[in-house]
Amino acid sequence: MDYKAIAQQTAEEVLAYAQDISGWKVVKSSKKITVSSKTSRIFLGNLYRIEGIIPESTAKLSNFLYQPENRVTWDKSLKGYNVVHKIDSDTFICHTITQSFAMGSISPRDFVDVVYIKHYEGNIDIVCTKSVDFPGYPPSSHYIRGYNHPSGYVCSPLRENPAYSKLVMFVQTEMKGKLPPSIIEKSMPSNLLSFFLNAKDGVKAHGIPSIRGCYNGHSSVYRKK
Repeated sequence: MDYKAIAQQTAEEVLAYAQDISGWKVVKSSKKITVSSKTSRIFLGNLYRIEGIIPESTAKLSNFLYQPENRVTWDKSLKGYNVVHKIDSDTFICHTITQSFAMGSISPRDFVDVVYIKHYEGNIDIVCTKSVDFPGYPPSSHYIRGYNHPSGYVCSPLRENPAYSKLVMFVQTEMKGKLPPSIIEKSMPSNLLSFFLNAKDGVKAHGIPSIRGCYNGHSSVYRKK
């Protein structure tokens, strides 16, 4: 499987979502964060868009979101996040295990995804993810294996203040299992809003170092775990 090609295609799809301004319906808004959705063109579910402002530069923010080493310390939706294979300095395969949510009505899932960061003109960074088959991590009886259709973060400088970033997230996750769609649609907006707030708090708590132009340093982070 050509994971790099899948990663590059996923980045283009996430960029296209960011450029698509039609058909979004606001489903939740709080603390200057907006969650919108529209029907996914890929599966029987929704594509979610979450956007707000993070008081950090784009370079530092995208690096923070890309790093796996601190992920479970700030992302309260996860119980496990491990890099299982490094493809290159900007691309890797990770295995994720979620916490249960919606008051326990949605049990933990696991995912195997290719994760990739790409830099675009205008100091725009995209960190994208898409589920893939990876021989070392087949589905197990411990968790229902979920599937992430093209999803990711788009980080760009805030026009009024380039020291801050506009963060737009796109999520289209297929939970699998026998969950009624109504439970997922009811719980996802609040869950995604919480994720954004957790990311914002995580950025503040971890005091991100400035490493712009040093992405080859990722190799020490994305070792097999």
